[in-house]
Amino acid sequence: MNKACAPVSTIVPCYRCADTIDAAVASISAQRLRPAEVLLVDDGSRDGTLEYLHAVARRHEPGWIRVLGSDMNAGPAAARNLAWRHAAQPCIAFLDADDTWHPQKLAVQMGVLEEQPDLALLAHRMNVQERGAPPPPQRYPLRVRVVQPHLLQWRSPFQTPSIVLRRDVPFRFNENFRRSEDFLLWAQILLSGYRCAKIEHVLGSLHKPAFGASGLSGDLRAMYAAGRRARAELYREGFLGWWHYRSADLLANARYARRRVITRMRERTHRASWARREVHRE
Repeated sequence: MNKACAPVSTIVPCYRCADTIDAAVASISAQRLRPAEVLLVDDGSRDGTLEYLHAVARRHEPGWIRVLGSDMNAGPAAARNLAWRHAAQPCIAFLDADDTWHPQKLAVQMGVLEEQPDLALLAHRMNVQERGAPPPPQRYPLRVRVVQPHLLQWRSPFQTPSIVLRRDVPFRFNENFRRSEDFLLWAQILLSGYRCAKIEHVLGSLHKPAFGASGLSGDLRAMYAAGRRARAELYREGFLGWWHYRSADLLANARYARRRVITRMRERTHRASWARREVHRE
């Protein structure tokens, strides 16, 4: 590899992702400071995804991309944990197979981690934009906010494709969760007293709305139920006191109601747009 590398293992769980994985991997390869390795994990797709991931790996430097596979579809928690066990670098970064990073992402994050080596987890803002659209321009100076150890925030400060964390943190994704497994892990790290921060700049993109669109996040009711279960787990493990637990639950109720309204408005806009197209065709 000709470029300098970041001491990072990038983990990408994949389930029937042949339509999107090329763009995700291209965004990793285009990093100004590339990760030392990429681990693609087929989560029991059984549709040729595993073979396709091997083909993707062959298009890059030998050994830079490693492909792992599971015999069964066990969910993103199990897929990420499998790759985590095989990761060779001191830092772990996550990317979903249908999202992309902006070219400066890892260089910016590793620069912050060099300046603040006591950080266990560093996230950044994500936006939602069309696949292939140019990233928003970066604004300097960077604003880095230390995240306080509580869950009383209107929205989660951590989105999984934005995160770089130390490989040796003593927590892993709970494989009993197929939804909210990432929220649970980030909360365990934050509430355990590890220092966590967020760069208040967009360094990566989602290519569908963060909720209510498709995939595991498309079922709002199931996501809400999984979030309640995750908060109950945090309470059971002693990470949340009773008052904090109940307050976080009330805030989540309000957030769920808001998301339902936003999803309905989005659906109405989509239907109206579809109707207009049909009129023009006639």
